[in-house]
Formats: sequence, C-alpha cells, structure tokens
Amino acid sequence: MKQSFLNHIKQKNLFARKDKILLAISGGLDSMVMLHLFQECGLNIGVAHVNFQLRGEESDGDENFVKTYCAQSSIPFFTKKFETESYAKQNHLSTQMAARVLRYRWFNEILEDQHFDFVATAHHLNDSIETMLLNFVRGSGLEGWDGIELKNDKVIHPLLFATREQITTYAKENEINWREDRSNASDDYQRNFIRHNVVPLLKELNPSFENSFCESMNKVSGAVELEALGIAHWQEKFQTKKGEQILLNKKGFLQFKNPESVLWNLIKGFGFNFDQCLQLIASLHGQPGKHFSSSKFKITIDREFLIISKHQEELSEVLIEKGQTRAVLGDLKLIIEKLSQKDFKGKLEEAVLNADKLIFPLRWRKWRPGDYFFPLGMNHKKKISDLLIDQKISLTDKENITVLESGNEIVWVVGLRIDDRYKVIDGSCPIAYCQLSTVD
Repeated sequence: MKQSFLNHIKQKNLFARKDKILLAISGGLDSMVMLHLFQECGLNIGVAHVNFQLRGEESDGDENFVKTYCAQSSIPFFTKKFETESYAKQNHLSTQMAARVLRYRWFNEILEDQHFDFVATAHHLNDSIETMLLNFVRGSGLEGWDGIELKNDKVIHPLLFATREQITTYAKENEINWREDRSNASDDYQRNFIRHNVVPLLKELNPSFENSFCESMNKVSGAVELEALGIAHWQEKFQTKKGEQILLNKKGFLQFKNPESVLWNLIKGFGFNFDQCLQLIASLHGQPGKHFSSSKFKITIDREFLIISKHQEELSEVLIEKGQTRAVLGDLKLIIEKLSQKDFKGKLEEAVLNADKLIFPLRWRKWRPGDYFFPLGMNHKKKISDLLIDQKISLTDKENITVLESGNEIVWVVGLRIDDRYKVIDGSCPIAYCQLSTVD
C-alpha cells in the first residue's frame, strides 16, 4: 500500500516531496490511515482537526484523540470548534454544507498563515464512486461522472487509488487505532444509502466493481477534458461579448441533434437548469423578446442571439437640481457642467444642450412606450421605440435606455441622440455639457 501511495502521488503529480502538506484528520479510519502513510513516507506534514460540535462528547473525544496522537508523534496540530448548526440556520444551509464551508474556509486560513502548500483529505475510491452515483441520480452532466477530482486548486486527495477494503486491511495490519463515527452506519444520509444498499448489489453483478468503476471514471475524465476543448472551440466561433453581456449566436445550435444539451453545457454556470434549456431551444426561432431567469442572470431571445445579462436593479428616476453636477441612476452616472464653450467630439455618451432652454429640476428616467422627441436634424417628432428599432438596439439593451427631461419634454435619449429643439445654434448661448459613464 505504501508503494502504491507513492506511485499514485508521482503519477498524478499531486505534490512534490519538498511541499508542506496540511492533513485534514477527523480521527476516523480513512484519515488515520492517510496520516500513517504520510508519516511512513517521511513527508513534511501538519494536522488540522475540526470539531463541528454535532455529536456532543463524541466530537470532543475525536478532538482529544487526534490531539494526543499528534503530541506523541511531534506533529504540528491545529484545531478549531464551530457552532455548525447555528451557522447553518443563519445562512440557510444544510448542516453538511455548513460544515463544508466552515472547514475549507479555516483550512485556507491555515495554508496562508502557516505557509502550507496543500491540504489533503482522506477521500478514497469508494467515496469517489458514491459521488459519481449520487451525481448520476441527481441528473448531473458528464463532468459529474468522473467522481472526485484528484486535485482542486490547493486541495488534494492522495487516497483515491485505494478502496475502503484496502484501507481497512492496511489499518489492521499496521495496528492503527481510529475513532468510529456512529453516523457512518446510518442510512439517514444519501451517501450512506448508496454505500449500504446500492454498491453491495452492484458488487453482486460484478465482484470487481470498484476496479471497473475506476477504469470507467478515468475514461470519463478524458471525455470531460475533450468536452472542455469542444466548448472552447464553439465559444470562439459563436460567442461574443458586449460590455457585460454575453451573446450566443443562434446559428451555433443548428448543427446539433441535441441542441438543448449543448446549450445547457454553455449556460449551466449562470444558474440555468436543463428544463429552461429545453424551453429556450423550443422558442429559439419564435418571436424575439422572450426571456428566462436564474437567480442572478437572465437570457433574452433576440433576433440573432441569445443574450445573457445580469439582473438589473429596477431603474426609478432621478431629479437633477440646478447647479447639481453629478447624478446616479442604477449603475449609470451622469456628469453635467455649465460651460461657455466646449470641445465637443460627437461621442454618443456626450450631449451639448442649450442651457438657457433647460427647466430645472431635470428628470432622468427609464424610457417608456409612447415617449417621443424631435431628433437632432428633424423638425417632426419621432417615437423613441421607433428610434430604437432604427438603431437596431437589442431587446436587452432597450431595457436600459434612459431619457433626460426638461419640463415635460425629452431633451436627450441618453447615449443616443439629443432633441433638435435644445441644440446649440451658435457660440453665444451657455452650454450644458452632459457626459454619461458607468459608476466606478
């Protein structure tokens, strides 16, 4: 087992011998075997133990057990108690998720403060198999079928080569003591249900189930890497960025037999589910304007693109008093200066207005259906909705168009065009210079 352990570390390039490794040790069988292997190989280690205070005296017993072992072996020891149930309730998390958040946050603090290179956990092959089966049951994509990652940033899993049976045998042969967590024998947790009920039946079908599954997961890992390359190639060809918006060209889905699955792999990171992808593909070539929302993002079906954008705060309106030089509306900022002359460069983000005609307070608001103005260079009115169509403004961008009003008249469709009635005719009148930008 020791040689297999060293081979696994070398073959998978988990860490270098000179690296300083923080071992996450609970006191259970798996973690105590991992600790023993690291000691036997003479590696540079420290031990971190988390007391989640979920099992009363048993939790305290685990902490004392690991603490005593490290003291006897002269191993640097770090421990911390957490009010896990309180944290879970306050943050609306399950107890298991709360424990995960707390321990990894603390591990990262130790890594930084004590200059460790990696934190190692004692997940083994059977844990990886259980993870894959749970992901399968929950409807995961391909990336959920390759089990636990060997290395995830600063977190490594040096026992993923070993089965639970091999670990138990090694512990008995080397007379390793450990603490038994009674919850491991319960079917209360989904993982335990898989462990006690599903895996034994699969082993009846195939006694070498773990080895076969390990081979399958390795194959899937390669497929996941190829999938990432394929997605990157698709994005290079069909995905563009416009400001904070991401545009997916509809043409990119025409060549696929299962476009909804392709779309899901592209947008799942934004919080969209597979059912929404089915609906999006079904609506892809229908009337533009339909949109779908996740918790933080929305997708709008436009004429040529699917447009991914962040949810915007609902824009209300802002009154700008005389003499006021700065106003903020959502994530937009408007600077207003009264000048005698200005070198105007004609940018859409700038407007030069006849200051004598402005009636304060000015009103800066989101445009509304029915709004109209007299576009610069025209002597008749035009609906703003028609201007936006002429300018080929996307449906998503239309939602963020604002106007600046003087009295009840629109003087500037902000970022697009001023009203002809408020233009500066000659250099004799004072100028109101307006400049639009985003909030820093």
